[in-house]
Amino acid sequence: MERLRIVSGIRPTGPLHLGHYLGVLRNWVRLQQDYECFYFVADWHALTSEYKEPSIITDSTRSLVRTWLSVGIDPDKTVVFRQSDIKAHSELFLLLSMITPLTWLERNPTYKELRNELKEKDLGTFGFLGYPVLQAADIVMYHADKVPIGEDQLPHLELTREIARRFNFIYGEKILKEPKEILTQAPKVPGLDGRKMSKSYNNAILINETPESLKQKVMQMLTDVKRKTKRDPGEPRDCNLYPFHEYFTDEETRKEIASGCRNATMGCVECKKILIKNIEREFSPIWEKLSYYRSRDSLVDDVLRQGAEKASEIAEATMTRVRGVMHV
Repeated sequence: MERLRIVSGIRPTGPLHLGHYLGVLRNWVRLQQDYECFYFVADWHALTSEYKEPSIITDSTRSLVRTWLSVGIDPDKTVVFRQSDIKAHSELFLLLSMITPLTWLERNPTYKELRNELKEKDLGTFGFLGYPVLQAADIVMYHADKVPIGEDQLPHLELTREIARRFNFIYGEKILKEPKEILTQAPKVPGLDGRKMSKSYNNAILINETPESLKQKVMQMLTDVKRKTKRDPGEPRDCNLYPFHEYFTDEETRKEIASGCRNATMGCVECKKILIKNIEREFSPIWEKLSYYRSRDSLVDDVLRQGAEKASEIAEATMTRVRGVMHV
């Protein structure tokens, strides 16, 4: 039976952190067992915010793919490619922009949110306003059945569906598929300071931490402010650290931690040490693979080249049909 297809990408704007790992990458690894997956390096998307320093994108691309391979993305099962290697993405972006009402982009709820989060950057550009159209082109190019996203990205995917629906209505043929969502299990991962984990906030735990840097970061994480000493009872739901135990600690130990916090029989330092040990256990094999791929850039380049060849075949077939109905 033919497998359903998934399309997803990540912007190469620096090292990936636990938010990416829990919210995206662990899900990607699972999905490739049951779906035909297309995972791409979204370097053109990265230009919307890093256009003044494009070297960040170049430097991050190999690092991004190394991390994907190290966490378990299998290029024998999954098409891994760089967005800019498939020039058809830019062509479809241009053509879809011709039919996308400006009001659809202006109502995008994350537009103002991202501008506020990245307020140190000048994002008053057409590229930044129009990036949901490029995102739509990325997805419909490969006739994605589903897209793995967090709840905050649902408006983007709905915009993709609206653009595909409008295209099919105008040109009278159902050429572009309307994708459905697969919601991630970790939509928002807190950072060291309690805000959403982000490199922009300088509050991230990176995937490529060393045991020493991991320990340093976890030990400085905020906990329940009511617990000034071990003798003070606390509440795990008010602790910035405890949510990480949901991802890295078994259920029985979590219950012990929660009870120890509420009854003031376990201190925050002990709680942090348990988390450090569990993250290290999960990440040790990933760190070993990262070390392996750091000295083998040619393997990473081969993965991108082979992925681009597979992606190009589908992209060109899609564009042949799009050009045909648009008479361009």
